[in-house]
Amino acid sequence: MSENWLWMSATDLGRAIGAGEIDPVDLTETYLSAIHALPIHHRIYAHLTPDRARAEANAARNRARMRQRRSILDGVPISWKDLFDSAGTATEAGSALLAGRVPSQDAVVLRNATEAGLVCLGKTHMSELAFSGLGLNPVTATPPCVNDPGAVPGGSSSGAAASVAFGLAACGIGSDTGGSVRIPAAWNDLVGLKTTPGTLSNTGVVPLCGFFDTVGPLCRTVADANHMLAAMSGKHAADLRGASLKGRRFLIADGIAMQDLADPVREGFDKAVARMRAAGAIIDHAHLGVIDEALQLSPALYAPEAYATWREVIEAAPQKMFDKILERFRGGAEVSGPDYIAARHKLDVLRATYAQQTAGYDGVLCPTSPALPPNADRLLSDNDYYVQQNLLALRNTRIGNLMGLPGVSMPTGVPSVGIQILGHVSGEPQLLRICTAIETALA
Repeated sequence: MSENWLWMSATDLGRAIGAGEIDPVDLTETYLSAIHALPIHHRIYAHLTPDRARAEANAARNRARMRQRRSILDGVPISWKDLFDSAGTATEAGSALLAGRVPSQDAVVLRNATEAGLVCLGKTHMSELAFSGLGLNPVTATPPCVNDPGAVPGGSSSGAAASVAFGLAACGIGSDTGGSVRIPAAWNDLVGLKTTPGTLSNTGVVPLCGFFDTVGPLCRTVADANHMLAAMSGKHAADLRGASLKGRRFLIADGIAMQDLADPVREGFDKAVARMRAAGAIIDHAHLGVIDEALQLSPALYAPEAYATWREVIEAAPQKMFDKILERFRGGAEVSGPDYIAARHKLDVLRATYAQQTAGYDGVLCPTSPALPPNADRLLSDNDYYVQQNLLALRNTRIGNLMGLPGVSMPTGVPSVGIQILGHVSGEPQLLRICTAIETALA
């Protein structure tokens, strides 16, 4: 019976704890045993925190017995990407540059989740300093993709996705700057929520680009994402009951977001859209030129801020970095200050235009990633392939970051193919209700 726990949703585990059917200590020990039993667990977890997990599980057991549970997820074990500060445990962001970095206190979102009763199993591997959508990291470890042992899992929240997909955590917490929650969620058949900037605190989170950095969960269900958002924010979860697609209006973003799709990606996306229509959704098509314009600004926005954030640390020991990540950071030096500021101003205008053009819709749809998970060995040996695949992987998800929107990637039923639903600024409750109805339609 306990092995089945590894594949239950976080919400279902929490409900079973509340009903007295699962003991949080037994649940945590089941996860810890499963982690050690998997030979490749060291490619998923960078640091395990068994002492902390057991102490938190014991506290959750006591609260359950006294009927004083703090949230529906009280006692549920989860993982954290290795860029969330955790007191007394190394937080190294997948980089030898930060080897041995041990923070003295938890990140705000980790502290909030702990106060909601969640159990911290440990810290998961990631792309170096979070600057890649592929999940390839020869410096520390490249986690596995659940659908292809020779492929990368997506990044930068690569281990977060693998921890859930391989049954080693009920949920994985990641970050998303250009797609780093949604890409690994899509490639490992999970639900991934990218939040609106500012919805969840970045205090105590190792930064990449502060303007775009967001925190979000990778999990099995939309309900899990909803309750994890509540736990990390310290607020109440949205009411998802009675969600329906009837009369809901969606826009498929034709143009660049629908170009260069792998055949299985197009198949999975088309099937998902057809099921949404059958459930009563109204779906239009339009080419939003504002998206193309925004994507063209990416080189002037991402690398300059990332390099400004990390330049001194990088240039003190550049030989410690994966050369392809180092090259990407250094590309930020080629953008002038005036060009960066002009791009930010232009983005403000484009965001306002996008908001006007999509105001009448409940969500904008496109494939999460146009590509399937690429081969890890070829990425290491073929530089052109690496650059092309990294940019392609991030292309569609980056739309949400550039526009400052919340977004969800949901599995389509075709392996490693996700459908992305972009909502409206700070509209997470509405977006999650919509995605609950989509989840039902796609089941």
